[in-house]
Amino acid sequence: MKIIDIIKSEKPTLSFEVFPPKTSDNFESVREATEKIAALRPDFMSVTYGAGGGTSEFTASIAQNIQNKAGVPVLAHLSCVSSTKEEIHRQLDLLKSKGIENILALRGDIPEGMSKEHLDYHYASELTRDIKKYGGFCIGGACYPEVHPESANSMEDMKHLKEKIDAGCEFLTTQMFFDNNLLYNFIYRARKAGIEVPVVAGIMPVTNPKSIKRICAISGTALPQRFIRIVDRYGDSPEAMKQAGIAYATEQIIDLYANGVRAVHVYSMNKPDVAQKILENISAIIK
Repeated sequence: MKIIDIIKSEKPTLSFEVFPPKTSDNFESVREATEKIAALRPDFMSVTYGAGGGTSEFTASIAQNIQNKAGVPVLAHLSCVSSTKEEIHRQLDLLKSKGIENILALRGDIPEGMSKEHLDYHYASELTRDIKKYGGFCIGGACYPEVHPESANSMEDMKHLKEKIDAGCEFLTTQMFFDNNLLYNFIYRARKAGIEVPVVAGIMPVTNPKSIKRICAISGTALPQRFIRIVDRYGDSPEAMKQAGIAYATEQIIDLYANGVRAVHVYSMNKPDVAQKILENISAIIK
């Protein structure tokens, strides 16, 4: 099933992101975790893609397993910046052979020391255009409510987003954010710029304060003082931090639904217990 048809429905949707193992040694444990999350029957799941395509086979296998075993539609991530056009075409062939119909087209991080002059892909819009030309896939793209770290300003950021849409991107999924007002402002600016595709809100339940500070430093995501106080107060207690992180994410999700955002994508970090608790907290709301 195409993701665009799911998120265009009138009912609120909830989906989860999972990631594949980095090595075959961890494949079974990751597969088991993703199956447990799929058993919660989310509207769809996404599977990430390692830098440089290092997990491409695992991404495709995990995605196929989720879709075939649990019957949950899957969105496979695909990044392009360190790949040739031939390698991307092989990935599209692989995903098609496994019955995957949806791709999140990403540029990815440029590897340190790699010359930009010799890249086949410089922007996600170029990948989007090639996937569209290949045919058969529903294509999503990424967006940053707080402006992409490499964009000079919000106007430039919107210009590049519009290029993605014009290339064939059918919906956008946001980078994580911790202040819903940032998303509401982003959607307003996007609509004003002529971007009318659905926006899926990406929410991260924070259970490990050390990792979130590192992730935010890379992505440029701001942490509100209210959230920082929670981390400072409960960060040294794993169980308390998990409970507080889930509560904070739940409150964000409820507010999003209440304000007309129909699609929420939770970065589950392969934690079935976290995914289950989020779902339990909003079960009556998304019925």
